Amino acid sequence: MRAVVTRVTSASVAIAGETVGAIGTGFLVLLGVGPEDTEAQAEKLADKICGLRVFADQAGKMNLNLEAVGGSLLVVSQFTLYADIKSRRPGFTKAAPPAVAIPLYEKFMDLCRARGFRVEHGEFGADMAVSSVNDGPVTIWMDTDTL
Repeated sequence: MRAVVTRVTSASVAIAGETVGAIGTGFLVLLGVGPEDTEAQAEKLADKICGLRVFADQAGKMNLNLEAVGGSLLVVSQFTLYADIKSRRPGFTKAAPPAVAIPLYEKFMDLCRARGFRVEHGEFGADMAVSSVNDGPVTIWMDTDTL
């Protein structure tokens, strides 16, 4: 699994002009699923993201995690994280098909909720407009193959 995690002061996702998910302080998570990904990888990624210490403490150091700041997550499916860009027109055959990706996308969100976090989300496969106010900016790319 792959994720782009951005620390935000706010983020939202809209479909056809209607907001379907919004958060204040927390993480905007663009989540991609590969064809060989497993629930164990979803667990590993949820642990890493939910425990990530990138929020400022009283001394201004990135030392606090999502729980410490009362943050939430906005999770948006993002098959383009598996783009093959050997040519100028990206290919997406390295992304998992919906039958594999949807259950793992849902599992990842359930794991974050089980850790006590509010999780908002987009709609898998929909054409979405994502807005965010990046904080820092702090943006981190993760791949479970390298965690």
